[in-house]
Amino acid sequence: MKHSIAYIILLTMLVGCKPNTPSAYRGLPKTYATAYEQIHGHCYDSVAQAVVSLDLYSAGLDLNEDKRIVGTGYNLYISDIFVPDSLIEIGSYRSDTTAEAFTFLPGKDYEGYPFGMYILNIEEDQIKQIQVLDSGSFVYRNDSLLFTLYYKNVYGSKATYNCTYSGALIPWLKK
Repeated sequence: MKHSIAYIILLTMLVGCKPNTPSAYRGLPKTYATAYEQIHGHCYDSVAQAVVSLDLYSAGLDLNEDKRIVGTGYNLYISDIFVPDSLIEIGSYRSDTTAEAFTFLPGKDYEGYPFGMYILNIEEDQIKQIQVLDSGSFVYRNDSLLFTLYYKNVYGSKATYNCTYSGALIPWLKK
């Protein structure tokens, strides 16, 4: 009987003990409210594809008249998406460094500066945390985006982030 009670207490303690995951990783949105498609055109001499980027905002974030982010929420940014024409076309895209059509650059951290794809955690107009996304893919079809993205969490393990956006992409000519 004493052993049974000890096992039950031990089991209860083990089930209740989970790693303390930082809040920035717990609160990633499952959906985004606004998406801008930034049009860069044929900006690389050695690449045949046109380039666009996606700039997605969760509820609570917006752009002011100076195109600066205001509010509290998350900003998912994917730069250098290589497209055959000039805009994102219906199809599947994957992270890659080949600059082929239907690919985009994976995320990298260059001495504290994110590049490629990353998520900004913004609180009251201030960036609180940046999470670089190592790799991933997305599907674009009929005004919806379905993302499966990967990053290394604070424990060094690979984590998966799935999210969506439904609605028209707002074109934004990048100068």
